[in-house]
Amino acid sequence: MLHDLARLYSHERLIEECELRRMPVGAFERKNPIVLHAPLGAHIAQEAFGVHDPEILSAIEKHTVAAEVMSPLDCVLYLADGLEPGRDFQARAPLWELACRDLHAATRETLGNTLRYLEDKGLEAAPQTLAAARAFGLLEVRPSLT
Repeated sequence: MLHDLARLYSHERLIEECELRRMPVGAFERKNPIVLHAPLGAHIAQEAFGVHDPEILSAIEKHTVAAEVMSPLDCVLYLADGLEPGRDFQARAPLWELACRDLHAATRETLGNTLRYLEDKGLEAAPQTLAAARAFGLLEVRPSLT
């Protein structure tokens, strides 16, 4: 219930509320403020509802764009949000069925599906989504410059 606390905020309000809390707002987020509803929602869950469990807050924060490091609970909420029955895309049902059998595989395949969708639409992927895709073996890991 708490994962979408800030989902209906306007783009302007999302940025404003994050800045008020001194939360980082990067270039991608400024171009796509809707993704801020997830980390902002985690802050609101803490402030308004007294949620302090770091695992729950992490899952709320990562449910939209994923992250390089994801716990099983992070994956569950990411998948539940992205594959809920109200979503209408061809791969939804098979991905849902996979999620019921193999959480890691379903997260990997859902990330892959997301990247294909974004590429087909000519849209930029969030840096966190790209990091998650690398962590799940979908993209090459970039060598360190150091």
